[in-house]
Amino acid sequence: MNMTSLFRASHALLILLLSLVLPAEANDDQLMLDQSSIPAAEVFSGDLDQMVERRVIRALVPYSPIFFFVDDKARPRGISQDYLSEFEQFLNQSLEIEGIPVSIAAVPVTREQLIPWLLEGRGDLIVADLTITDARSEQMQFSEPIARGVSELLISGPSAAPIGRLEELAGRTVLTRVDSSYLNSLNALSTRLVQDGLPAIDIELAPGHFEDGDLLEVVNAGIAAHTVIDGYMARYWQQALPNITVHDELKLREDSAIGWAIRTENHQLKRVVDEFVRSHRDGTLFGNITIDKYLKNPKWITNPDQNAARARFNDMAHLFQTFAQTYELDWLLLVAQGYQESTLDQTKRSHVGAIGVMQLLQSTADDMDVGDIMELENNIHAGVKYVRYVMDHFFNDPAIDQRNRMLLALASYNAGPGRIRSLRRKAAERGLDPNQWFDHVEIVVAQDIGRETVNYVRNIFKYYIAYRMIMRQQQQIASQPNPGN
Repeated sequence: MNMTSLFRASHALLILLLSLVLPAEANDDQLMLDQSSIPAAEVFSGDLDQMVERRVIRALVPYSPIFFFVDDKARPRGISQDYLSEFEQFLNQSLEIEGIPVSIAAVPVTREQLIPWLLEGRGDLIVADLTITDARSEQMQFSEPIARGVSELLISGPSAAPIGRLEELAGRTVLTRVDSSYLNSLNALSTRLVQDGLPAIDIELAPGHFEDGDLLEVVNAGIAAHTVIDGYMARYWQQALPNITVHDELKLREDSAIGWAIRTENHQLKRVVDEFVRSHRDGTLFGNITIDKYLKNPKWITNPDQNAARARFNDMAHLFQTFAQTYELDWLLLVAQGYQESTLDQTKRSHVGAIGVMQLLQSTADDMDVGDIMELENNIHAGVKYVRYVMDHFFNDPAIDQRNRMLLALASYNAGPGRIRSLRRKAAERGLDPNQWFDHVEIVVAQDIGRETVNYVRNIFKYYIAYRMIMRQQQQIASQPNPGN
């Protein structure tokens, strides 16, 4: 990242933006998110000349561990962030802007919000891995491709039966992201299969915050058999996920392109973005260095289907079910928490004295009054009871649904309930939804605490999805007729 980039607020509206504020001679450790800034809800649809007058361009980015995230020192990172930093410098130099420079304000939103927010005028461009499709091009215009020759490939994991043709996906389950070109491609293929008299593809939708890497991690673990991913993403992740098979010959979409999205009427902005992209796209020195910086060093999910952990899961399932029923909680989410805390290992002890599967401090366990937490049953009981206690005493708000109450309680388990409650208030002050953890409260938590708590909750939710799919597989196996009868 070029440390000469400047991110300054020059207008009162910038307090509504998640701006990146840098002094002129900032070093790497000073690259911090402005804690007073916020994703903007203001509607504005002017072109580049008006953006220059406002001294800000709002770039909508997906909040993800690859494209845009905040590291443990509260520094913005990711492919999109590096591109935006470079684009800001390019813009100010090419337009020869004097005085206060134009800031490029990264506005993290969910993938479902990217296109609606752009069209509504709540952002000025989308900087993400959006495939240029005919349907999307009817809604907005795209820049020159940031990447060309992209194919959507079938990816298989160790649990998949051999496959040689796309037609063999008939009747099989494929995991994919909502609001993605992958889903459109799968739906088109499934429709064609049905027209040919074959069973439809069983398309399973991952949670909305899942990124490509999350899909691949679940497939790599053998929990989902297939997914569909852009080929370049699959090949980068394959270096870290040895159990996936990338089927280069099985293409659901081929020779497509990825670009930045701009409102149809913003022709001035498109011209300068096109000029920038031509010298920074994939294949250029900057493009190659930036993409490799993140995609060649992914952190991957620990396989929750490992033999030892699977055995512990089977041994402890009845305890989690019992106590989850007692306290009216989702037992699989609690198992996933236990896996994150200790890999379900009752012998674990932390350096600060946390004990057992649920990694409880003795003081917390004493407050729960369930007995000696050195014993497995009491340890799980105390952990589950504490989650319920936090939900009831810190997040007992009818505006929060049950899932988000539990996610907030899990975050509190890691960072403390008082702290998470105060950060909910701060999220509301910044225009985020204090009743939604993913892509809302977690953004403020990342800024104020760092990535540890955000990763803690996201890991638990990934393990939860994995366990849920494992249970589904077991139920499907159990429902099949026994050929020996």
